[in-house]
Amino acid sequence: MRTVKAKRDEDVVLPIEVALAPRGRGVARLHRRPLWRAMGALEMLPRWSGTAGALLFLSATLGYALVLGGHGRMVSESLTSAAGFEIAAVKLSGQRETTEFEILEALEIQRGSSLALFDASAARERLARIPWIETVSVQKLYPGTLQVSIAEREAYALWQRGDRLSVIDATGQVISDEVDGRYANLLMLIGHGAQKRGVEIIDDLAAVPQLRPRVRAARLVSSRRWDLLLENGVTVRLPEDGVARALADVAQMDAETGLLSRDITAVDVRLPDRVVVRLTDEAAMRRNAKAGRAGRRSSGART
Repeated sequence: MRTVKAKRDEDVVLPIEVALAPRGRGVARLHRRPLWRAMGALEMLPRWSGTAGALLFLSATLGYALVLGGHGRMVSESLTSAAGFEIAAVKLSGQRETTEFEILEALEIQRGSSLALFDASAARERLARIPWIETVSVQKLYPGTLQVSIAEREAYALWQRGDRLSVIDATGQVISDEVDGRYANLLMLIGHGAQKRGVEIIDDLAAVPQLRPRVRAARLVSSRRWDLLLENGVTVRLPEDGVARALADVAQMDAETGLLSRDITAVDVRLPDRVVVRLTDEAAMRRNAKAGRAGRRSSGART
């Protein structure tokens, strides 16, 4: 026969039994606790943790879907721009030959572009492809300004090969094929290979400033020597070596006798001991006619 105490102990319901009790039997449903609350540390979680977890899961799912669909960048741009980091101004400095349109096109800035997500390194690479630009710096000035500083190549000479004319720098690299009146004072280098040796003749001409303004072009002959083409049509044929000395001699003769302003087509200073001058056809005819008259007079005097 069971005692009253034993019977009373049998009526005690443990928490785990409450959780596992089938519906409609045992402890009333309102008094049950979830199983996960009755099992250790999980019982300490706040009641709203389930809702937070569900929202976090939905957010992660939505983010993954945006990235997978290629819309992540657009959403990030919109969010950061709305937070005050939209590119509102672009400050340019150093450009002379490069147009603002070329620069802005290379930057690829759209309406609503975010400064925080703007790829400055990629922008520098695109700008460096513009022929006139030698070096470029792209800086972000938060919250919404982009600073672009440019150093351009210097137009050094013109280079003609066949019918094509280009602006080149001192190294001979082509800068642009668009040549206009801005470059009229630059020396024209003619011939293949002339662009690489232009520094030689330009430096030699710089030593005779009284002659340089009259030189329109320098033509490289057989990759060995130069012919100077003057603005009045006279050609000065220079030697392969001793160019500086030959130019000084021509400048001196011109100062003393006006050699380059006479009726001549060419001055040949390739020989070290003499200067050969070629007259124009009209001047040669006049000289021959004058020599013929002088010969007839001399013949008449002897008879």
